[in-house]
Amino acid sequence: MTQLPVYSASIEPAWIDYNGHVRDAYYGLVASYAVDDVMDHLGLNAAYRETTHCTLYTLELHLHYLHEVKSSDDLRVISSILDCDRKRIHLGCRFVCSRVSETVASADMMLLHVRQGEKPASASFPDAVLQTLEALKLGPEAREAFGPISRKIELKRR
Repeated sequence: MTQLPVYSASIEPAWIDYNGHVRDAYYGLVASYAVDDVMDHLGLNAAYRETTHCTLYTLELHLHYLHEVKSSDDLRVISSILDCDRKRIHLGCRFVCSRVSETVASADMMLLHVRQGEKPASASFPDAVLQTLEALKLGPEAREAFGPISRKIELKRR
């Protein structure tokens, strides 16, 4: 498992604003769908969620709009594990399209592994998932090169 899946989005006509480009909120929607693909890749799929009652909750999300994305663009999201610990994933997403040579948007988010129920609570990842996360985690140089962040999202070690 050397990399996470690349999510491809189909831009819907309703996503386009009066300026002719994708509305701000839809970047969050696309990032959310990319997280679903990441979850499946890590084994946190529908069967896992049903048997363990565990899933990922988004604690924080930062979006950066770098270039316009138009209705005619193809849009893909390249996800990376920026950091992780036994309960959390700091995930980065780079939005790309073939019309623009640079990243068109980026997002980074903090995801928490939660056992759902009457009183949801954080839960440790299974060992196999944690090993996969560690194997996929970017090195320090790649994390630094990920892209802009408005303020630092990081895992505070206890």
